[in-house]
Amino acid sequence: MAQSSQKQANSVNRQRAFKRREAVRALNKLRGIEETPDTLADGFIPDLLWMALKNRISTAMAMPLFVVVVGAISSLWIPVAWVGVWLFFVLGIHLAVYIASQKAEHHLARGGNFEKARPVVVGGDLLYGIGWACFFLLNLNSVALIGFEVFQFATVLIVIAMTTMLSAPVPRALAAGTLPITFALVYCFLSYGTPIHYAMSAMAVGAQGFFFILSRQLYASALTMLEYRAEKDDLIAELEQANAVSLESRYRAEEANQAKSRFLATMSHELRTPLNAILGFSEVMTNEVMGPMENKVYKEYASDIHRSGVHLLNLINEILDLSRIEAGRYELQEAPVDLIEVADSCKQMMQMKAAAKSIRLHNSYEGGLDLIMGDERSLRQVVLNLLGNAIKFTPAGGEVSVYVGSLIDGSQVVTVSDNGPGIPSDELPLVMEAFGQGSLAIESAEPGTGLGLSIVQALTQMHGGTFSLDSEEGNGTRASIILPPHRSMKGERPSKAAGM
Repeated sequence: MAQSSQKQANSVNRQRAFKRREAVRALNKLRGIEETPDTLADGFIPDLLWMALKNRISTAMAMPLFVVVVGAISSLWIPVAWVGVWLFFVLGIHLAVYIASQKAEHHLARGGNFEKARPVVVGGDLLYGIGWACFFLLNLNSVALIGFEVFQFATVLIVIAMTTMLSAPVPRALAAGTLPITFALVYCFLSYGTPIHYAMSAMAVGAQGFFFILSRQLYASALTMLEYRAEKDDLIAELEQANAVSLESRYRAEEANQAKSRFLATMSHELRTPLNAILGFSEVMTNEVMGPMENKVYKEYASDIHRSGVHLLNLINEILDLSRIEAGRYELQEAPVDLIEVADSCKQMMQMKAAAKSIRLHNSYEGGLDLIMGDERSLRQVVLNLLGNAIKFTPAGGEVSVYVGSLIDGSQVVTVSDNGPGIPSDELPLVMEAFGQGSLAIESAEPGTGLGLSIVQALTQMHGGTFSLDSEEGNGTRASIILPPHRSMKGERPSKAAGM
């Protein structure tokens, strides 16, 4: 069910991202041509209409109040009856446009067809324009009333400015709302036939042109804002889609990890059981416990089988250890540990292997070291891996050294160094990876699993320490683990000194 819901979410996110991208592409295409209502991007028409409707609804109280104030002042020059008729007409228009705008806004909010909202916006502004044009035609006498023409001119500037601010997202509606007002005012002033009225008519036409230019800037700003919003929504949709893909990948990775854990558990049981029998019988045959083997070739075969079995068992153990560490199922059994004793016992365990290659083992232990809190088994495995690698990659007659000491900050360090062939600097990252081996090591040493250093690094990090590998081709290798100072048990000394 989780995968099914995830696929549905991915599908929805892709559709949303596609719609937004189409809107942005259409707008970017328009930037090379004149932006007019005829070339307006279809992806933004509903948004522009919705902005115009919201602007109109937001002035539901301010517009009637302004109309009443203008009508009250006009009664100083115009008969009250005429003013009352005009007020009734304009307020009726306002009520009808407000109701129609609310319905159209709800229609767009529910994702309805924007073609039904366009007539409401354009037609509403046209009715407003006609209503205000009637105000300028209240006095059609050939003689102007003193002061009334100035009041009319100031009113037309305010009305056109308000209409420009409210209807800028839809240029067609702006033209429908302002041109009737300007034509009525110019007609009224020209009928007076005086130079001052001619000048005021010219100024009214100039103001109309100025507000048209201003509306173009407001319209361009609205388009830019919508473009940014579309790009933001597109980015959010893509991020949601990427997040969904990431979650799905995580689920798959978790399932794969569970499958790997089940496989390793099965492999641990199914391989170790017959492998133990192979090791036991091959060892019995090699040591001729049941009697001498007349054919020496068979004895060599049995020895080869035993060595191969031991190698395979070590490989299985290292893979399982690394798998448990990566899965977070490897738990440290912490207790006070004498790091010198651990290093010295590992040295004694590897003494026979070193002697087989005539390799001399040296040790240098700093006196007075405190006990540390750690997992003795894990630390022993770390030192054994480092010593095993050093002996494995050091040619016959070489030297391997083990050092245990402390640093200035109280950290304790174990260093294993050799005078083997070394590792080229460009191969150091490779040998730190699981199953990674350097070219010189492969040519000069017996084959290994390539997991030793990965396990050393993981176990050291579980103790909060650091592992470093310094090597130079032809000058040997130096491997060090540093355990943090907070693991040192201040004042706790080993009960007896380790053997040197």
